[in-house]
Amino acid sequence: MKKKVIIIGPAWPLRGGLATFDERLATEFINQGFDTTIYTFSLQYPNFLFPGSTQYSQEPAPTHLNIKVCINSVNPLNWIKIGNELRKLKPDFIVVRFWMPFFGPCLGTILKMVKWNNFTKNVCIADNVIPHEKRPGDTVFTNYFFKSIHSFITMSEIVNKDLLKFTNKPSTNLVHPIYDTFGDILSKAAARTHLNLPTDEKIILFFGFIRKYKGLDLLLEAMNDERIKKENIKLLIAGEFYDNKEFYEDIIAKHNLASSLYLRTQFINDSEVKYYLCAADFVIQPYKNATQSGVTPLAYHFEKPMLVTNIGGLPSLVPHLKVGVVAEPDPSSIASGILTLYELGETHFLKHLCDEKKKYSWDKLTTSITQNK
Repeated sequence: MKKKVIIIGPAWPLRGGLATFDERLATEFINQGFDTTIYTFSLQYPNFLFPGSTQYSQEPAPTHLNIKVCINSVNPLNWIKIGNELRKLKPDFIVVRFWMPFFGPCLGTILKMVKWNNFTKNVCIADNVIPHEKRPGDTVFTNYFFKSIHSFITMSEIVNKDLLKFTNKPSTNLVHPIYDTFGDILSKAAARTHLNLPTDEKIILFFGFIRKYKGLDLLLEAMNDERIKKENIKLLIAGEFYDNKEFYEDIIAKHNLASSLYLRTQFINDSEVKYYLCAADFVIQPYKNATQSGVTPLAYHFEKPMLVTNIGGLPSLVPHLKVGVVAEPDPSSIASGILTLYELGETHFLKHLCDEKKKYSWDKLTTSITQNK
């Protein structure tokens, strides 16, 4: 009989990087012959916790995946129902995502009940252990959830170290696999034409949800650097505000940056992602605080050199002057790093990018999850 895997986490009809990851992971398990189902949320976030315009995708449902929309994050009766269902189902593995302590009571209760079958192995992929934005109850909720887990997967040494502050249960650190579900690489000219961008300009990209820790304000200040202005470098900002929009608009107005920016500050649907990555000369990640980033494996897939700041696990993913540039998290260093990218040129980085991306395999992740059963 096929071994059975249940993935618990965001998936269609929810949107975003976590949903993309879980769906790609499910696809890998299916390709390897596992009976695979995703249990996702019927209610993920209460509205007061969700900063964006909508939690739901505009893309069609993936037809090759079995997705059950059934978990209510704030209803304990639902947790008991799902926990009993999964306990009786007796999957070989449950793979659960943990990225925010808010979900600790819900997921911890479900998985605690599953453990009663003395069969299923509960494996947690921990995106964060200590959250970027702290709230009351974080430590209590995290501890409660961790008691229900048998082993952990992390994708950053920083997260792995944070994990040791809470538990000594087995953990494995792996690189974040490459997002390879967004289509093939397009020519820069074709991508820019699709986005109505000039084909002859120097354009760098900030991609993803806009949150304080991602440092867009530092990048905007770097765009005011006279060296950047002299080179007439433009910044394409692609992603929805999950932060105070006026804070960034004030910086833009203060430095008169409007003519240096292309603002596409809405959620970028999966079908459009390839155009933004392929349109850019370089991808800029000016984070102030980070564990790992889903933008990095996306840039690897589209073979785009990157600038990352010397924060958390980012430098280990982007070898300096090979795959990109590592800068300090301040505007002057970021500006210098952008200029270095242009001085070296895209071609300089391409071989290193192609070699490095071979490490980012989904097979390594599924093997790590299943090898200790």
